[in-house]
Parts: sequence; structure tokens; C-alpha cells
Amino acid sequence: MTDQIVIHDWQLNIDADMVLRGQGADPAVIRARKPRLVEIAERAVQEGSTLLEPAVVYRFAPIETVKHERLVLADGAPFTGALIARHLSPARYLAVIVCTIGAAIDERISALMPNDPAYALALDGLGSAAVEALGAELCARLERDAARLGHCTSVPISPGMAGWPVDVGQPQIFSNLDAGAIGVTLTASAQMIPRKSTSLVLGFAPTPFEAGTPCDFCALRDTCRYQHHP
Repeated sequence: MTDQIVIHDWQLNIDADMVLRGQGADPAVIRARKPRLVEIAERAVQEGSTLLEPAVVYRFAPIETVKHERLVLADGAPFTGALIARHLSPARYLAVIVCTIGAAIDERISALMPNDPAYALALDGLGSAAVEALGAELCARLERDAARLGHCTSVPISPGMAGWPVDVGQPQIFSNLDAGAIGVTLTASAQMIPRKSTSLVLGFAPTPFEAGTPCDFCALRDTCRYQHHP
């Protein structure tokens, strides 16, 4: 797609606490009770940072209509789902986005898992933290650009959030974006390859969207102990 934007130049600053959180652990608890895991996380930061290949592809598209749980872009491409219609109803245009940190860290995790699972899991946590940080950095950049034009931005919406199932949202995103430009593909079961990739849409409007954070729309919002963490 000729109107896509691809960016490879990213600086991600990941620390040991982010690695632990990426593993689903509470860094404060781990530091108090299992300092050995902190050492492993710090080791993962040192090696894992050299394996990251962060890249983003996105495109902007004007919106034609939003009604009946269906958002239709000006080129006719649809996005469907209760969350899409509810949260993006004020939007005038949409950014369709895929981010990845590449395949090298996946390969390293697979190689380590049989003999050093603790370290492999730490690298997996680093990968999760890194792709989350990459998506957040892109959204922050787009929000700053929009603000300079007097536009408001929505909460980032990703497949898997309540009201937009993965098997519905992922094919919609990938049909509207050539994610192969950054080496990301979608399997028949709607899984992204490389694993440490994320996809999302971001709405833009002249008026504010419903207030909230991504945690407010997450299917795990009632049980996740890390919701609303920066």
C-alpha cells in the first residue's frame, strides 16, 4: 500500500522492572523475595536489547460512516464490533497500526527454553515489555502530532479487547495494512508472526472521545492487578 508509513528508527529503554512486569510479576514483590529473578531480568535486559528489531507500519484513512457496530473507511474497508462502534463513533479518520520487535528474540527464546527456562522466560518478558513500549511510543507521537492540529485522539483499540474479538479484529487490520512491509504475517488462527508484535487502531476527531485508558476496555480489567500501570 503506497500510503503506508514505515519507521525502523526507535530507541526503547527497557529496565528489569519492565521485564518482570512483562512476565506477569510484581517487581516490588520479586525484589523483596526472589532477588535471583531480578538478576536474571537484568541479564535479559543486557542481551535482549541487542536482539530487538523494532519496526512500525501504519496508515491514515478517512472514515465514511460509523453505525450499527460498523465503521466504514472512505475506501470502503469495514471495521466491525461493538467496541469499534462505541468508542470510535466521533472519529473522522483512523490510524491502522502494526508494531513488532522482530523475530530474533523469538528464536533466542526457543533455543534457550529446553536448558535455561528461567532465562528464556525473562527474555520473553523483555519482548512483551518492548513491544508494548513500542506501541505506546508510536501512539504518543501520533497524539502529539494530532494535538498540534487541534485534534483529539482515542484510546488505542486492539483486537482482543472486550467488544472486538481477536478473530474479528486481526483480519480487519491486516486487510487494511501491508504488515509484510515490516515482516509481520497473520496465521489462519489470527496469531501474528513474529510473536512479539501488536496491532491496533487509533481514532482522531475534532472533539474529545470517551475518557478512559486501554485497561478500561480490556477483557481482563476485573482481574488484572497491573491495570492502569504507566
